[in-house]
Amino acid sequence: MFKGKHSYSDFLHSEEKIATNILADRLCLLESAGIINKSVDPSHGSKFIYKLTAKGVDLMPILVEVIIWSAKYDGNTAVDRKFLKRAILDKEGLINNISTQLKG
Repeated sequence: MFKGKHSYSDFLHSEEKIATNILADRLCLLESAGIINKSVDPSHGSKFIYKLTAKGVDLMPILVEVIIWSAKYDGNTAVDRKFLKRAILDKEGLINNISTQLKG
């Protein structure tokens, strides 16, 4: 979601290429755990919009650490190098910036 994806279709067409049944299951699990909220898209009544809850936004520091760790140990990690550099050099600033955007 910190890449600007908010709908089922956005997630389905991501670079991760997740299967539809797995995506639907994970979205349900995340909603049940209180990490995301699902609401009807006001501009398209049959679509849903997914947003992180405060609990979900609080996971940002952990996700950034996992991204840094993954890039260190897996040369095939699909991470934007500019993002990675900022995560290493200004982790706190990056986390604050992303968290502010997600809460807005």
